[in-house]
Amino acid sequence: MFIATMMAFAACSSNQSNDSKEVAEDLNEQKFDSTQIEDDTEFAVDAADGGLLEVKLGELAQTNGSSPAVKEFGKMMVTEHSKANEELAALATQKNISLPLSLSADNQKKVDDFTKKTGKDFDKAYADLMVEDHKEDLEDFQEAAKEGKDPEVKAWAAGKVATLEQHLAKAKALKDGVK
Repeated sequence: MFIATMMAFAACSSNQSNDSKEVAEDLNEQKFDSTQIEDDTEFAVDAADGGLLEVKLGELAQTNGSSPAVKEFGKMMVTEHSKANEELAALATQKNISLPLSLSADNQKKVDDFTKKTGKDFDKAYADLMVEDHKEDLEDFQEAAKEGKDPEVKAWAAGKVATLEQHLAKAKALKDGVK
């Protein structure tokens, strides 16, 4: 019986994820049994993971990029997304929402891939990803601003829409400039 219990425990332990995003999602599911706030917690977790990615890639842009415009855009991403990440962390603490403390496995893979790129290859891939990523982010934030259940999470998302629109416009210009 003891051996069977230990084997079951080991099997469960090996299935657990080390992905910070998944851990945060699991914690939120345990804390909030209401499906009404589920979309808000998922949005917050996704926004935090995306914000961490923007900062990491922005740091890489400043070292691996060759274009001054790419380096400057990367610097802006680090500054503005770090600030947004801090605001979201404070809101999440207030709302008892768990956020990822490190990049998800998917986003870490993106960073790892970008670490291998330099110069014009980095510039083009970074500009492409920034356009794609900010289009997705803008849609997610607009949806959270319209359909969010928690008024403070909804307001935070709405407050970031204009900034994301600016980021998308600058990312498109960056993409055109590094062709």
